Amino acid sequence: LPLLLLLGPALGQGLGQTRFVCTSVPLDGDVCAASALGTGSAEELKGTVLQLRETVLQQKETIMNQKETIRELTAKLGRCESQSVLELPGEGKGRKGFAKNTMGDLSRPPAAETLSQLGQTLQSLKTRLENLEQFSRMNSSSQTNNLKDILQNKIDDLEKQVLSRVNSLEEGKLSPRNESEERGKIESTLTSLHQRISDLEKGQKDNRPPDRFQLTFPLRTNYMYAKVKKSLPEMYAFTICMWIKSSASPGMGTPFSYAVPGQANELVLIEWGNNPMEILINDKVAKLPFAINDGKWHHICVTWTTRDGVWEAYQDGTQTGNGENLAPYHPIKPQGVLVLGQEQDTLGGGFDATQAFVGELAHFNVWDRKLSPGEVYGLATCSSKALAGNVIAWAEANIDIYGGATKWTFEACRQLN
Repeated sequence: LPLLLLLGPALGQGLGQTRFVCTSVPLDGDVCAASALGTGSAEELKGTVLQLRETVLQQKETIMNQKETIRELTAKLGRCESQSVLELPGEGKGRKGFAKNTMGDLSRPPAAETLSQLGQTLQSLKTRLENLEQFSRMNSSSQTNNLKDILQNKIDDLEKQVLSRVNSLEEGKLSPRNESEERGKIESTLTSLHQRISDLEKGQKDNRPPDRFQLTFPLRTNYMYAKVKKSLPEMYAFTICMWIKSSASPGMGTPFSYAVPGQANELVLIEWGNNPMEILINDKVAKLPFAINDGKWHHICVTWTTRDGVWEAYQDGTQTGNGENLAPYHPIKPQGVLVLGQEQDTLGGGFDATQAFVGELAHFNVWDRKLSPGEVYGLATCSSKALAGNVIAWAEANIDIYGGATKWTFEACRQLN
């Protein structure tokens, strides 16, 4: 078949004035010669080239104008998005706001989700106020009581505002502008309330010993957790003990998880769904015979040695179970991340709200040896001076908290008296 030579712009703004010249060229013919013959004259060919050049220049100008328009629209869209995103008050370095999934990107939540998040925040602050009330009863102070009453009144007002907003949204009374103004008022009050509670907690914290505290996880979320600043070393045996309190159902979640590069389940304690509590070592599982989901404080310990994978479980000072062949001859790997309150699917993250711990936790200690039954009993009954873990010792300086989890005063043996 002959080759067709096409002269003329592929794209242009004046197609009515553009002329296309087609010439049939034999397969063994000269393309340049054929194009010259087809145009009729050199002047006509020159005119076509000039027209092509003019069309290209017009297209470049159009593209530049379009780029400028796109930049303006992008800037306006960015300003709109920045005004619409809800950012609730944060706490700790990892705080991203309640509108952010732990592993997701920030986006504007739907109205119903925003209201749910506000409700969760209020519930968390109310829990902290209940702790303040407990402290004020133990340390009678008119100043503390007065401040507590003021904060309680503010929370009540906030709840009324949220309820009013719900009703207005359901009835379609709120315009976008009114909704934005009302949300701004709620957020402002919430931020002030959060700061005042934090200040009061800080003043209370300064008066307590460094190990007399508990962590509280009031909600099943994927953003509330605590992180131990130290990693675990390589260990061929361990004992892990803690005080724990929960009535969450189904399952209290994950009191702690330790992940290392390449293995998210290096060492995990979890009670998920209707399953019994389990200890995971290198993804190998042993079921623990604990009965602690009754809303009361319990002392639990798990010991393990790599030789034959022998393990023991203690509840309130008494051994309740034991076994072997749990990850035998696998040492606990170092250079990992130890998290309290969440189960890690990736190193330091990948939290799933359904596996989150709900309850209170204190005196989390780790040893690189098996404690004797007598030492465990002494810890659980406070009959001797409490041991501190030689690998991880329970101290406020060793823990960072994120996402609204709170620290509060806790005397391990008070509930035994």
